[in-house]
Amino acid sequence: MTFTRLSLPRRTLALGLLLSFSASALAAETTRYLALVDGGKRAGQQVVTRADDGTVTVDYVFKDNGRGPELKETYTLAEDGTYRRYAVQGTSTFGAKVEESFQRDGDTASWKTKSDHGQMKVSGTALYSPLGGTPAGLSVALGALAQRSDGQLPLLPGGSLSSRKLGEAQVTRDGKSQTVQLLALTGQGFTPNFVWATQEARPRVFALIYPGFLQLIEEGWQANAEALETRQKAAEGELLVDLRKKLGHDFAGATLITDVRVFDSEKATLGAATDVLVRDGKIVSVGKAGKDIKPDRRIDGRGKTLLPGLFDMHGHVSRWDGGLNIAAGVTTVRDMGNDNATLQQMIGEIGNGTLMSPNVVPAGFIEGESDYSARNGFVIKNLDEAKKAVDWYSEHGYPQIKIYNSFPKAVLRDTVAYAHSKGMRVSGHVPAFLRAQDVVDQGFDEIQHINQLLLNFFVDDKTDTRTLQRFYLVAEKTADLDLDSKPVQDFINTLAVKKIAIDPTLATFEFLHQREGELSPIFVAVDSHLPPDVQRGRRAAEMNIPDDATWQRYNKSYDKAVEFVGRAYKAGVPLLAGTDEVPGFTLQHELALYVRAGLTPAQALQVATWNAAKVARVDGDRGSVSAGKRSDLILIDGDPTRDIGDLRKIALVLQGRTAYFPSEVYGQLGVKPFAAPAKVIPAK
Repeated sequence: MTFTRLSLPRRTLALGLLLSFSASALAAETTRYLALVDGGKRAGQQVVTRADDGTVTVDYVFKDNGRGPELKETYTLAEDGTYRRYAVQGTSTFGAKVEESFQRDGDTASWKTKSDHGQMKVSGTALYSPLGGTPAGLSVALGALAQRSDGQLPLLPGGSLSSRKLGEAQVTRDGKSQTVQLLALTGQGFTPNFVWATQEARPRVFALIYPGFLQLIEEGWQANAEALETRQKAAEGELLVDLRKKLGHDFAGATLITDVRVFDSEKATLGAATDVLVRDGKIVSVGKAGKDIKPDRRIDGRGKTLLPGLFDMHGHVSRWDGGLNIAAGVTTVRDMGNDNATLQQMIGEIGNGTLMSPNVVPAGFIEGESDYSARNGFVIKNLDEAKKAVDWYSEHGYPQIKIYNSFPKAVLRDTVAYAHSKGMRVSGHVPAFLRAQDVVDQGFDEIQHINQLLLNFFVDDKTDTRTLQRFYLVAEKTADLDLDSKPVQDFINTLAVKKIAIDPTLATFEFLHQREGELSPIFVAVDSHLPPDVQRGRRAAEMNIPDDATWQRYNKSYDKAVEFVGRAYKAGVPLLAGTDEVPGFTLQHELALYVRAGLTPAQALQVATWNAAKVARVDGDRGSVSAGKRSDLILIDGDPTRDIGDLRKIALVLQGRTAYFPSEVYGQLGVKPFAAPAKVIPAK
């Protein structure tokens, strides 16, 4: 029952935890739910059957973007609504085997998964939290929570769950109506999770909605989904406004940061201690301040490093990503594919100062129509529709478009040329049945993801890379790829000569070699700071790695992928740092991987600041600590040009005239801070 918004950038990793069913009825029954994307396209179903003896069987499948879980689950409940017996089998989003079981006999609870096992003594009510379960777990949690007089539901192996009612809505179908309630659940993951629930003694899930992406709703009631989404967005917005007010500090007037070493992102060097003066969101000067300066506040920068705010060049932003991004010093995100209306709303909220979030540089998502289509942005069938999509993005100020897996190759060259005629950059995945070299030849300015680059050497015009093959081919074959061979060297040279940028998202692809029971490498350096449920959840493998020999091969392939990026950078290929995973922590690990690939820490920081700002076309107002630019700045209690790990020790983030203390932000997210807050001395 581990459920979290943070997998949504990956789009399908947590979907098996979203649909649900209540087993409170006594008679045999079957309940169905629909998973809808792109305004009503069916992407999955769950069939839940309760037998006369109380045993619940769940058959669940969800497929989106050529991947998704297939699970079969059975369980029985105790009188307090928690699991007495539980089991689930199947495959995860990326094909890993799922085998999990739990049982409670008296005060003894025991469980076994592919990644962990345990036994503990339990007194009273406690609900087991499955790692690989179907959506049924959420309704089970609601039913058990409703019986708790203290409003807290203890969880196994640890933690507790609570809920808060945010509002109600009336839904109708076929002359029938009922009232459902919107609940915010807290206690798992970093941020609240939202659910529309029935108003029974033991509530069950009626619908779960991830605005702009997914609507999950009981079959027959789907006509109500849009109205529920609108109500939910408004309710979430109220919470987010309050959060922004609580954590954002207004640094109006002049702020003087004294005796701080400033990172020159253009030259990738660290200067001697100096002062930096900012006023009302702008950098006024960099240099020793005179005695005539009378700031409204001073910040002691001794022993600290001042950097321009970081860029995450591959996000899929949501309204709840802001905390993890800001706390990690990310003040600008390039969004690489989103629901257009949702993203426009977010950009407006950021501009109005009501949403805690990095500023967004949008890339317009264009996909082709197929059974494998990702349902973001525009999904097109022909050149005319592709041009209309480009026009819309151009009119809305998007500096680039992103082309995706099912884009029709017959109209690719003309679409790229049309976008260029509008002054826009073009990047993307490599559409199916093409190689990376082909899209370079047809005018791409940039390629996303290390797998899309390496597939260049493993596919032909018959290979359908919209399936899981786009991951398993790279894991299987890269180990034997000779990076000194002529095809590899010619490809890298082409990228360098044409200045084709690469956005490898190496950290995201750590899942290619992560084994069951091992913590995701993204979190290894920060595990002691994370909530226990997040730690446990990120020990589950995503790929099917059946034995040690397979792991050794996949691990060697991943090492080669890291080496490829280092070689490309040294050859002059423009490198961009992006995540496409959990915000903040993933970018920090991405930069550490660049150091592992052979960059110096200062070069890695330059990639995430100056280089990113140039590619995003915002270097005129950010990307360096320079007079006249926005005061998007991060103050680090250490020297990340010497040790890239010091990048986590952020004492202060300035975003324009708003200041955030990561220690406060992390406190709201259940994360142990990495540095004490900067000392701010008000004017006398």
